[in-house]
Amino acid sequence: MLKIIFLLLMGGGIPVAIAMAGSALLYILWSGNLPSFVVIHRMISGIDSFPLLAVPFFILAGNLMNNAGITNRIYNYALALVGWLKGGLGHVNVVGSVVFAGMSGTAIADAAGLGTIEIKAMKDHGYGTEFAVGVTAASATLGPIIPPSLPFVIYGMMANVSVGALFLAGILPGVLLAALMMLTVAYFAHRNGWGADIRFQWPRVLKALGETVVVLGWPLALWALVTKLGLPAQPTVLAGLALLFALDKLFSFQAVLPIMTPVLLIGGMTTGIFTPTEGAIAACLWAMVLGFAWYRTLNFKTFVKVCLDTVETTSTVLFIVAAASIFGWMLTATGVTTAISEWVLGFTKEPWVFLLLANLLMLFVGCFLEPTAAITILVPILVPICQQLGIDLVHFGLVMVLNLMIGLLHPPMGMVLFVLARVAKLSVERTTMAILPWLFPLLGSLIVITYFPKLVLWLPKMFY
Repeated sequence: MLKIIFLLLMGGGIPVAIAMAGSALLYILWSGNLPSFVVIHRMISGIDSFPLLAVPFFILAGNLMNNAGITNRIYNYALALVGWLKGGLGHVNVVGSVVFAGMSGTAIADAAGLGTIEIKAMKDHGYGTEFAVGVTAASATLGPIIPPSLPFVIYGMMANVSVGALFLAGILPGVLLAALMMLTVAYFAHRNGWGADIRFQWPRVLKALGETVVVLGWPLALWALVTKLGLPAQPTVLAGLALLFALDKLFSFQAVLPIMTPVLLIGGMTTGIFTPTEGAIAACLWAMVLGFAWYRTLNFKTFVKVCLDTVETTSTVLFIVAAASIFGWMLTATGVTTAISEWVLGFTKEPWVFLLLANLLMLFVGCFLEPTAAITILVPILVPICQQLGIDLVHFGLVMVLNLMIGLLHPPMGMVLFVLARVAKLSVERTTMAILPWLFPLLGSLIVITYFPKLVLWLPKMFY
């Protein structure tokens, strides 16, 4: 009965959060077994969680970075690094999304922020609008895969999995996704005879490579100083940050300091300096230091607007989580999750078959539901089956998030699809057709990530 009420409400066009909470309330009133105030109690307890405090702070950090002129710096850095390759701006699009993913944590922020700059630049350089939209949509899926990631925070809370382990698990799959997308860009460039978009100049390329070396070498150097030489951690990190700012001032780097956001987050969590929630606060402080003090691109008026946008987005996300908590509790209490588990396990006990069926289900659900809502509905149903089949929940979390990110590219509810259609001034039909070729690298990555869990779990097992 609970499922029927939920489907009827969803079919009536009611938003998913209201449909979940409403179906639970109507079922309780209909059954008469529980008092109606249980709905409010379970919704409040569902968001009374310390890990969920990371959600508003990660959203705020992404909004601060997006409004502090960081997107232009990321674009210029990516242009200098790979713009001289054939199909240059396509590669720039992917590399820029990899960097921006380390700050925003959401696909929609990537598409709306960096995507606006990239699509305009590609159209100005003679690329077809469809190609520009396709590569921008595909690369936007990197946002929640490369840490930090809002879907990972929600999944970690719902499935009782370490958020830090999920963040580490997304690094290598993110690199795989980016590599396959760049190979796809190279294929289109070869087929269409595209050349480079900027001239190869050693000073520009060496400066971009130097920034990359600094980003990769700085944390490794600090790790060696602390672990090998036994220097105290906090003073060493502070001295390293001072050196980093000095190098940025001396060489006028484009994007070293913004790129350091995920480095500081992952480094702080794996070394135990702070939890994921505290890391989200640290990301906000880092964004404010860059925006207000270093680049001086933020002012009080912009900050207030950013905070209001953050409140609006956070309210939406947490309302969905609260509604899903009562809905998931009702699914468990009424035996729905147990019945589904028994049906699936009666059908197959092979993990690879279950993962295939789960992928198909999640791809389908992702086309109709926003990722946060989909995660909160699917986790209570699928995670118990994973536990019985011995599937690692960190690995399954990455599989789930990637499936739902691909769903963002499809009608009828694909938010990235609609954002890019508006940005590029294309119809939804043409935008959908533009995205279709980019499903090949995305689905290819999904297959590899699903059936080669060592790629996902190697880094988490090193640190956790």
